[in-house]
Amino acid sequence: MHWQAKDPASCYSHLLGVALSITGLVTLIVESHGDPRRVVGFSIYGASLILLYSASTIYHWQALSPRGEDILKRLDHVAIFVLIAGSYTPVGWSVFGVVWGLAVVGVTLKLFFEHLPRWLSTALYVGMGWMAVIAIVPLVQILPVSGMMWLVTGGVLYTLGAVIYAVQWPNPVAEVFGFHEVFHVFVLAGSITHFVFMMRYVLPGA
Repeated sequence: MHWQAKDPASCYSHLLGVALSITGLVTLIVESHGDPRRVVGFSIYGASLILLYSASTIYHWQALSPRGEDILKRLDHVAIFVLIAGSYTPVGWSVFGVVWGLAVVGVTLKLFFEHLPRWLSTALYVGMGWMAVIAIVPLVQILPVSGMMWLVTGGVLYTLGAVIYAVQWPNPVAEVFGFHEVFHVFVLAGSITHFVFMMRYVLPGA
């Protein structure tokens, strides 16, 4: 067992994500006070966060055989689709079924198509993430401006991260903290922002 991560910045930033996700899940469940709808919705959301950050941490932890690397990379990318769909679950918008359907499509593509273009993956991630705009009118009616700001800010952070991943820029210190590590920071920031949204605006009204 090698304890030095192969990609330290990516690995440790998302290991922090695992810890924060577990803490966030426990907090949301406790604050749900046994309400079945809240507990189920937040459990799926929290589990999707834990899956994403665990898969990413493991993938960036150690160098494995080419086959092992490929499996972990696919799991890492599949977890992104699951997180996007999981993030819609506690809210229960009308696009819920559509988003989970698209998640299944994305997971299938990642698992069974070996050379899926980077741009296609990015387009699917961003498209799924912004499906909330379909519900923009009811959202504006039920959310205060501050709630909309937290929701949109999280979406923007995720989107910027996806664009950075797609264009591979900026790439400040390629071998230490390059575009991929910058992408990871944006994903973590987006997750934190959306967790605040869940705590402040979804939990009280769920």
